[in-house]
Parts: sequence; C-alpha cells; structure tokens
Amino acid sequence: MDCSIGLRFATFLGLWLLIFSRSAVGRFVVEKNSLKVTSPDSVKGNHDSAIGNFGVPLYGGSMAGTVVYPKDNRNGCKDFETSFKAKPGGLPNFVLIDRGECFFALKVWNAQAAGAAAVLVADDINEQLITMDSPEENQAAEKYIENITIPSALIDKTFGEKLKKALSDGEMVNVNLDWKEAVPHPDDRVEYELWTNSNDECGIKCDMMMEFVKEFKGAAQILEKGGYTQFTPHYITWYCPQAFILSRQCKSQCINRGRYCAPDPEQDFSSGYDGKDVVVENLRQLCVFRVANETKKPWIWWDYVTDFQIRCPMKEKKYNKECADGVIRSLGLDLKKIEKCMGNPEDDSENPVLKEEQDAQVGKGSRGDVTILPTLVVNNRQYRGKLEKGAVLRAICSGFEETTEPSVCLSEDVQTNECLDNNGGCWQDKTANITACKDTFRGRVCQCPVVNGVQFKGDGYNSCTARGPGRCKINHGGCWHESRNGITFSACVDEEDGKCTCPPGFEGDGKSCKDIDECKDKKACQCPECHCKNTWGSYECSCSGDLLYIKEHDTCISKRSAGVKSAWTVVWIIMLGLAVAGCGAYLVYKYRIRSYMDSEIRAIMAQYMPLDSQNGVVHHATEDHA
Repeated sequence: MDCSIGLRFATFLGLWLLIFSRSAVGRFVVEKNSLKVTSPDSVKGNHDSAIGNFGVPLYGGSMAGTVVYPKDNRNGCKDFETSFKAKPGGLPNFVLIDRGECFFALKVWNAQAAGAAAVLVADDINEQLITMDSPEENQAAEKYIENITIPSALIDKTFGEKLKKALSDGEMVNVNLDWKEAVPHPDDRVEYELWTNSNDECGIKCDMMMEFVKEFKGAAQILEKGGYTQFTPHYITWYCPQAFILSRQCKSQCINRGRYCAPDPEQDFSSGYDGKDVVVENLRQLCVFRVANETKKPWIWWDYVTDFQIRCPMKEKKYNKECADGVIRSLGLDLKKIEKCMGNPEDDSENPVLKEEQDAQVGKGSRGDVTILPTLVVNNRQYRGKLEKGAVLRAICSGFEETTEPSVCLSEDVQTNECLDNNGGCWQDKTANITACKDTFRGRVCQCPVVNGVQFKGDGYNSCTARGPGRCKINHGGCWHESRNGITFSACVDEEDGKCTCPPGFEGDGKSCKDIDECKDKKACQCPECHCKNTWGSYECSCSGDLLYIKEHDTCISKRSAGVKSAWTVVWIIMLGLAVAGCGAYLVYKYRIRSYMDSEIRAIMAQYMPLDSQNGVVHHATEDHA
C-alpha cells in the first residue's frame, strides 16, 4: 500500500468511525423540495425530489414549468442540438434527463446551455434519494460548475418512468417545484453555520469556498450586527485510528497524538505543508471566533478569514503563525487569549475546542451528518446549491418568519461601510486623517491612498509611505517631525523619494530621530577652559570665571585683557583719524597759499615785462623819430 492509498484508507476509516461510532443516530440527510404534478391525472400528485448541491435553488419560492424529455442525448452528457428555451408566453421547460455516464453537474450545465429553466434527473436504480454533488477536483469541471444558475433535483426511478410514459403517450406534463418549506422559518432570527476549511490548495471546492467567504462577508456582517442572525463557523476534522497513530501519515497530518487530523494540502508528504498545519490554522480560526464573540463582535471572524486568505496564502509560503498573528493584531484582537484558547497541539490530551467540532459533525435532530465540504446549515437544515452570495442570502432570508425579514432581504442593496469600525484593520494616520481602508460593495480593501496627487505606497495593512514631490507637505512624508520652544526639525527631504534623513544635530533612521549630545566625549568645545552645554539639535560653549569664549578659535580669553585691548584699539583709531584729518587740512592749506602767491607774482610781472601771451597789447611809451 503506497502513501497515498494508506492515507486515504486512514482518512476513510477515521471518518467512518467518527460518524458512526459516536452516535447511533448519525446519518446523512438528503435535503428535499416538493415536486407537485398538476397534470395529467395519471401522474398528478406530490412527490419528493432531492435538491442538487450546485446551481441556484429558489429557497423560499417556487417555479412552474413543463417537462421535456429529449429524443437524443437522454443522459445529457453531450451538448444538446435541440433548444429548450420556452417560447414567449409559454411555461419554462424542465428537462428530464437520465442518470449515468457522466457527472450530474455536467448534465445540468448542458441543459442550461440549451435553454432549460430547471433539470430533473431520473435515477436509474431503485434506491432512496441521494444528493447530487459537484465533482471533486477536475479541470474540465472548473469551466461550468460555478456558472450553473438553474435549479436541479433528483427523482426516484419509479416516478421518472411514470413521467416518461405520460410524455410518450403525448400528454402534457406540468409540474411545480416548491422550495418554500425547504428551510424552517419559526421566528425572527435565523441560526446558520458554515462548515469550512482554511486549506486553500484543495482545488475547485476550496477556490469556490474562498470566493464565497469574501463575497458574502458584507451581507453576513450586516445581518449579524443587526441581531438578525446567529452565525457559527465550524471545521471538519477526524481522528487517526489507534493502529495508525505512529505512522508517518498520522504524525504529519494530525495534532494531539492523532486525535485531530486533516489531509495533506498538496497530497504530497515530502513537500509543502502538512495536514497538521491545516488543523492548527482551523483551530486558530475557531479561537478567533470565540474571542471575538466574547467582545460582542463575532462578525470579526469574517474579517480575519478573508484577510488571512489574502495575506497568508499557501502558494506564497505565508501560511504560518507569524502571518496569522499579523492579521490578528491588525484587527485588534487579544492574541494571548487566542493562543490560550488554542492550547498546545503537541499535548497528548483532548483539545476542548476541536473535541466539540468532532461531536458537532454527527447529525442531530433534522440535520444530518456533515460529510460534504463546504456545508452551509440554515435553521438546522443543510443548504443545497451553489455557494454564491445571492443564492445563500435567499436561503437565509427564507428562514425568517413571514413579515419579520430584515430590509436586507427585501433589497439587493447589501452594503456596509466597514472602514467605520476599527478602520477595517487597515493602516491609518489619525493625525493627518489619512487611511488605507477603502469601502467596496463586497467589503473593504486595504489599499494605500493618493492624497493631493501624492501616492502612498506599502502593504496597506501595516504601512503606507508618501512618495514623490510634495510628500513632505503630507504628514511630513511619514518621517520624524518635532517642534520644541518654537524650533521645528523634520527628517523629510522632498528630493529624496521616500527617504527619511535625520537633520544635522540628530541621529536615527529618519522615522525616529534623537538629539546628538555634542558635549559627550568632548566632540565640541574642546579647549581646556571651555564648558559645553547640550541643547536640542545643537550645543552652547562657555568659559568659567572672567574668561570669554571666542567661537571662531574655540578658545577662552580674559575679559580684562580683552577690554584693555579694545580700549587701546579705540584710542589708536581716534589718533589715526586725527592724524589723517590734520594731514588733509595741511595739504589743503598749502594748496590755497600756493595758488594765491602764484596769482600775485604773475600780476606784478605782467606790469614790468611782456609776456608771450601779451604780444597783441598796445604800449603807451614815447619813441624818437629820425
């Protein structure tokens, strides 16, 4: 027996023992809707039909139609060449298909593609009704399972043959499918539970489950906050039979010495994550719900599960305690309480939380055993159909007593602003009133914002940092900033994209800066007589006694000598000024005297001897004539 076969055997045996050894009344319950034939008289009456576990059953409603049995391709495993779309004004067509040869879901998909409004699958053996389930992981099935939107039901072989005979006789067969009583509706509150798994590597069903949780979160939280519903999450687990406890399979897939197990996520024991990793995370999610419920906010479970899916996927190797703890802290939950609730997975003892989950899997009252994953239970009745927001909301709303439905059931506008509660667990800067929480129809996303043209970047959960020009104007770019006594320092530099640098006089990483003590180890004021006083962002130097500090030379001098020198300097400046003034006056005096003397001498000489410049002057002296 190879590892794969051994694990499947252990899994099957453990689940079998779990379901049937703990309770004699444990059983799988097939959820039914009423099928009423209104004509012809030969088949007229009420009959049971088993609701298919895919498509969209009309919970709380009914649908009338005409039965059509195709001439060819009667098992529906191929595309239909005939159209089943009803003519205008006619009743919708319900296609009758034989069981066998291919998946139930493929039959319904092919009929839907040909225009059928609903599908009735006739059993090919005489047996009690069973639930038609969607196939396990299958790449071909991925293309159609999630797109099936019509209801379907299985009918027993005897009833199917009666319908076929009536049709072969040329009779028109009219039927009414009724889901009004598929979910009990005793009062004004609906109790529902979701059996799920934290494993995100199990194929089609895991993908559908993850998508449903994200899509349905908004509606679920509205119903829970309004007190309209009481929701409880559950996780399927089984135990390892005593004979296999020491086997490699049980050790890698189980915790608490084989008491609580889950299959290997990748179905490969030699790599990736083990089943016990899934069990531990399932346990953590149960404890998240319990701790949140203690604070009267059970709806936080939806936030944790969706955030864990986004932030801690197996494919990115983040499916671990460290990542989970980060999500828990972002939602404001008490981490120590959750860890206490989880206990020690290595203990050789019962875990109270997981023990309750195993006991709850066994059917009680009208609810059968939980064997299909995922399973939704509404008012103790297992939901059958596609896990899709609109379909599930319709099923939940059908569980309210008439006239007591909340407004969300009467309108498709299901929306809540999750950013108003604890900022949705996203990053925020309360000082600048900036948040990464963005409300959407399906819930909220944590996305770093753009503020006044400045883009913030980060993971949206723990950090967002402003980048680009202008970033320092928005909360100082997320850098350190402080003011004291009218003096302000900042570590933000606009030119440095996203970088924070402490200014001179400070040290740190830019997110936080502390003052540098320049006085320590004589980094400043190094002269022997100097005294250093550290200030915020700088320092001050002084000298003791009658000494005066000269900053330019980092030295101390006597105030007296400094005063004498200063006085003599003034005297010399005055004397020099007087000397300069005296010399100037003397030179002016000499210049004026010289100018005066020159003019007098020229005037006297002009009277007694001609000058070169006087040739044209007439003289008055007498001359003798010969």
